[in-house]
Amino acid sequence: MTYDPASANPLFGNPLKSRADVEKGLRDLFAPLLPYFSKGGARVRLDGAGAHFDRAAADLEGFARPLWGLTPLAAGGGDFDHWEIYRQGLANGTDPDHPEYWGQVNSTDQRMVELAAIGFTMKMLPHLVWEPLPQRAKDNLAAYLKHARQFDYAPNNWKFFRILVDLGLEQCGVDFDRSLTDAYLAELEDFYIDDGWYRDGAIRRIDHYIPFAMHFYGLIYAKLAKGDDKRVADYKERARLFAKDIQHWFDEDGGTLAFGRSLTYRFACGGFWGALAFADVEALPWGVVKGHFMRHLRWWSKLPIADRDGILSIGYGYPNLFMSESYNSAGSPYWALKAFLPLALPEDHPFWTAEEVEADFDQTPVPLRHPGMVMQHTRGNVVALSSGQQNWQMRHGTEKYAKFVYSSRYGFSVEVDERAYQSGAFDGALAFSDDNRHYRVREALETALIAENSLFSRWKPWEDVSVETWLVPQGDWHVRVHRIRTPRALHATEGGFAIARADLNADTYIDEAGRAVAKSQTDLSAIVDLAGQREGRAFRALPNTNLIASKTIVPQLRGAIAAGETILMTAAMALPAGDAADRALSHPPAAPDLDQLEALFAEKGVEVSAILVPERF
Repeated sequence: MTYDPASANPLFGNPLKSRADVEKGLRDLFAPLLPYFSKGGARVRLDGAGAHFDRAAADLEGFARPLWGLTPLAAGGGDFDHWEIYRQGLANGTDPDHPEYWGQVNSTDQRMVELAAIGFTMKMLPHLVWEPLPQRAKDNLAAYLKHARQFDYAPNNWKFFRILVDLGLEQCGVDFDRSLTDAYLAELEDFYIDDGWYRDGAIRRIDHYIPFAMHFYGLIYAKLAKGDDKRVADYKERARLFAKDIQHWFDEDGGTLAFGRSLTYRFACGGFWGALAFADVEALPWGVVKGHFMRHLRWWSKLPIADRDGILSIGYGYPNLFMSESYNSAGSPYWALKAFLPLALPEDHPFWTAEEVEADFDQTPVPLRHPGMVMQHTRGNVVALSSGQQNWQMRHGTEKYAKFVYSSRYGFSVEVDERAYQSGAFDGALAFSDDNRHYRVREALETALIAENSLFSRWKPWEDVSVETWLVPQGDWHVRVHRIRTPRALHATEGGFAIARADLNADTYIDEAGRAVAKSQTDLSAIVDLAGQREGRAFRALPNTNLIASKTIVPQLRGAIAAGETILMTAAMALPAGDAADRALSHPPAAPDLDQLEALFAEKGVEVSAILVPERF
């Protein structure tokens, strides 16, 4: 064996219990990058894979993103031996006459994203990255940042990037047009919904960018800004409200809900907890906040997320380009270092001195109106029933936003062959085909409602086919009800949760009328037909489709859909293998009363916030 996927993870074996452990984790993550810095220090190129932006911007990404961890490290008193490389890089990257020049920003540009980390570092560490520079380098750096900030930033979380640059310019005594900062701060208010929740632009999309971007940057601003007391108070209060909800996107082991885009940023998802500490916002007791933070890092420390030299890979639970975005270059995963923000705090900060408190979740469903989810906590997992979101802009956007169900333990799958209906994983989804080759799944929603602990959506896989779907939590299970109206015959495949499978198919499978079950050494997944007799199939999905396990098996129900109206009722569950899973399997839920479901939504149904893009956009 020349490659041990576990030990190649720089966090592997680190207990991640103390501040010293977290500091070591950061150093271990950064060390593999050193050989890849260019001679002039301005560029970091990790491999030959490309993104939609140019190579210079990708190299800047590799240079800048580690600063999200290194800057807090130094601000908190930690030693770092390579600030001279960063000083050289800042000088050379912003010098138009140097061969490592990053290139000029002339419109909305990926460089704008990466300059935010530089602005943050200038604000936190001017004595390390600004004051030692010769005057010409200072002039070039200031001119580069000021030039970039005059262009429009993307109308989403990007608006915070100019604000972070401005914090750095202000700290270093550089004059600039403050009205641009004020304008973006005001425009960011348009993204706020209520109860601590934001949306990420004019789109039906409420994902991890809310905790690891909107709140993360807002809390940095709340800590570092001067003379903006009302907005600072608002950001802190919104974070307090948000923490009560977003904790339910994490499971008892520290895993987070695998949902939405940019999941290659991995433990950036835990950055919200560190940002609370950084801004001194005790939204939950410090021991609870610390528990969520530390468990999340420990969860990632066990997965093969790095290449053989310790470089973080594009992927989620393992290297995987299928799930990547068009804007992911090799340096992109180092946004994960945003999780290390609390290293800026001294050892005697209550966040670090608190004893970790274990997660206190039970099986009571937790409805979240704004993202359109109902959360279910089960052993080692959190499940989100989901309706109300969509995203056509991202690769595999449908799988990332429009499935019926998402999970922390089992992730989700992206389809890798759009012309092979028979080979689709379709976990957490209902797929239709009219030619046995191509397929349609839920992509866009005409209506999305939440009522108590249940969800409803209306969607059309084709213009002449209408589907109404109800999602209902039932203990370890959840139930899906679909009312399908079609003028022509179709075929349908509905999937449960994907679980890891062994080599040589050395697992237990049940394929029978009305039920499919997969049982491995670690997990059990099942799907049951509660109305009708669709055929069960424990399907061995194509490799590298799932985000967490590279080889999976997905229980499915398959059958013909006649012209006219058809009602499907489905129960699905997945649990760690053991007696509890066997008991759950032997007691599937009963079919719900559709009339009662319709009455519930007629009386109490309210629209999901995610689907309601305000007219002002």
